[in-house]
Amino acid sequence: MRVPGEAGWDYLGGEVLDHHLTRLAGALDSFREAGAQLERWGRELAWTVGRGGRLLVAGNGGSSAEAQHLTAELVGKLRDDRPALSAIALCADVAALTAVTNDYGYEELFARSVRAHGRPADILLLMTTSGRSPNLLAAARAAADIGVRCWAFTGPAPNPLADICPETLAIGCEDRQVVQELHLVAVHVLCEYVDLELPTVLGLPAGEAGGLSATVAGCARGQVGG
Repeated sequence: MRVPGEAGWDYLGGEVLDHHLTRLAGALDSFREAGAQLERWGRELAWTVGRGGRLLVAGNGGSSAEAQHLTAELVGKLRDDRPALSAIALCADVAALTAVTNDYGYEELFARSVRAHGRPADILLLMTTSGRSPNLLAAARAAADIGVRCWAFTGPAPNPLADICPETLAIGCEDRQVVQELHLVAVHVLCEYVDLELPTVLGLPAGEAGGLSATVAGCARGQVGG
């Protein structure tokens, strides 16, 4: 039986999967080059949230779901037990999103929340397959205005968000499904590096989870020096 779809997508059964996996595999070699950047970001993020700072994340559509996935990994855990870390998905607060959109317009959707929640010690991560969403561009500009560091996960560069965001991880693939799938890989790798660095941030032996929750809570209250 043929699979219905637009021109170029009329494949027999398993060929749809094969074609998708071929496109994904084609993007993996260049994606491996992101390893050093993700390590650096993960360690920097660990020092931020481990010392009482916060990660803000935003995206539209599927990227909104991935933004919430990332914050869930930090507030919860990726693999081993460790303290909760402060991370907010700006796309998850439906009441605030609809209020801001109604009163200020869709372009201000995330920028207003950045100004509300962001502090100079914080990091904003914007996730998008295109790099062209006006509300994410406005959020990046808001972050710059208040001194919040801004990172981006995007599709192929150059794109408008990569042009204004100080640091960008750009997936060099035109297929947006592949871009989102590699963004998810990046989310998990980023969190892995956070977990690896966190004991160093808190002055504990590598791999030691015991007592971390109280230590992070003390950092957030300004009770831990550094």
